[in-house]
Amino acid sequence: MEQKMVNLKIDNIPVSVPAGTTVLEAARNAGIKIPSLCFLKDINEIGACRICVVEVKGAKSLVASCVYPVSEGMEVFTNTEKVRHSRQLTLELILSNHRMDCLTCARSGRCELQDLARDLGIDAVRYAADGLVPQIEDSAPHLIRDNSKCVLCRRCTAVCRKTQEVGVIGCNDRGFATHVGCAFDRDLNEVDCVSCGQCIVACPTGALQEKDDTAKVWAALNDPTKHVVVGPAPSIRVTLGECFGMPIGTNVEGKMVTALRRLGFDKVFDVDNAADFTIMEEGTEFLHRLQEGGTLPLITSCSPGWIRFCEQHYPEMIPNLSTCKSPQQMFGSLVKSYYAEKMGINPRDIVVVSVMPCTAKKYEVRREEMRQHGWLPVDISLTTRELGRMITRAGLLFQNLPDGEFDEMLGLSTGAATIFGASGGVMEAALRTVVEIVTKGEMKPLDFTEVRGMTGIKEATYELPGKTVRVCAVSGLANAKKVLDGVKSGEMQYDFIEIMACPGGCINGGGQPIQHADVRNWTDIRSLRAKALYTQDAGMTYRRSHENPVLQQVYKEYLGEPGGHRAHELLHTTYIPQKRYRTE
Repeated sequence: MEQKMVNLKIDNIPVSVPAGTTVLEAARNAGIKIPSLCFLKDINEIGACRICVVEVKGAKSLVASCVYPVSEGMEVFTNTEKVRHSRQLTLELILSNHRMDCLTCARSGRCELQDLARDLGIDAVRYAADGLVPQIEDSAPHLIRDNSKCVLCRRCTAVCRKTQEVGVIGCNDRGFATHVGCAFDRDLNEVDCVSCGQCIVACPTGALQEKDDTAKVWAALNDPTKHVVVGPAPSIRVTLGECFGMPIGTNVEGKMVTALRRLGFDKVFDVDNAADFTIMEEGTEFLHRLQEGGTLPLITSCSPGWIRFCEQHYPEMIPNLSTCKSPQQMFGSLVKSYYAEKMGINPRDIVVVSVMPCTAKKYEVRREEMRQHGWLPVDISLTTRELGRMITRAGLLFQNLPDGEFDEMLGLSTGAATIFGASGGVMEAALRTVVEIVTKGEMKPLDFTEVRGMTGIKEATYELPGKTVRVCAVSGLANAKKVLDGVKSGEMQYDFIEIMACPGGCINGGGQPIQHADVRNWTDIRSLRAKALYTQDAGMTYRRSHENPVLQQVYKEYLGEPGGHRAHELLHTTYIPQKRYRTE
């Protein structure tokens, strides 16, 4: 059916757009940028901040362009004196209730409010409240909230409710007392927050930020008694460059390795290597359940935000979870066991630092279920943003760095591990190995494209000898809820499910570089980042996890068979029901 087009003029420029388009989008098509603050496409379209107002001929007052639909013959004016004055006054009023310590703010230079003030020509704030003090809430392991910097745009509450189906934050009170918080102003660690960090990347200001653990890393690097090992996750190599102004989707693996080495780490390994171990263990577990009649569907356990969501909201499905640790935790376990024994180092003298796309990893490293032989596998988990800050503070000119290579012992990986960073990547990596094992090498597809892409729920069916395998790859907890409810009701039937807490997977994690809403609204960031991972995968020597020669050596020398006793002791864990709300 042919789509109806609407003709209008914006600043006297003829524009033709599909019916239902907003004025904000139509202006964008005409090459006109209308400033906005609260607007996040498909997430927060509420017209609350009034920064995006425009004049429409015949309208009684200025209208919010982000929610105002176009109509035939409409005439819009985006840059009149009335519009400019209104935007400036609105912004001044917003700033009147915002603590402006911009020089020491974590978002300085990357703050949308700061950019708006510059773009709208605000050189003084007539109504500034100089007496504002920090309003810190830092009870959660991953996040700090400072409501003195909150502009009540409601982007954080929208993403928590709509995208993640958690909804633990909202606006409390009314009038001047309005503030974002949990119900009854509980602390965040008292409610069922999953630590995903999507609220942080949605926030336009410094009101939300991850807990910065870089001081702990600097201290470890400066301690001569400690052997400090670092490992970045698969997705970091295609996102870290954004911290230094490089195009979205630039693969900076070599420069990242060199930067980590120059920061002073004793060994620079790759969590991709641990991702290959994850596939061997998870694939073995899946085949065992499939062939021996175990609990199905098997659901992946790589995403700690998803695991916490399951433990809180779907405890009855814990038996469906893979018992495998996440690649982060497997990495730490291998460093403090296999590597420590090989090098003759006491595990207690090793500090394992991971670089993750995910703020929930800061929660995961504290889980007592991961403890073995008296130590936790990973000591410190940094986000991509924290690593970017460390590189800047060390004075490293990132774009000028030569390419380096990971240390070999736990640094060699396959293309299957690389694609872990995109939604569907874990599923595809598992299928590459499982299908070859089941068919004894007779069926050798390398690319399972049915589970690729940014669609929130992706399904596929594969015919294996004597068995039809039904799989599903899910990203975003709202989508996870739909699938789990469908599985429970019997409407959806699968054998294997991959679930990632963040929409699009790790490439869109809560610890990734923050992009301005003006970029997020009009650029498919997730697809650009994922494309870089699939491109690297396509050019790698080894593309199936079981082909990794380092992995083969570790199993032969140390772990034994995948799923065996020692592998289970080091690379598997347990999950437990969690209270949704603390009442004590």
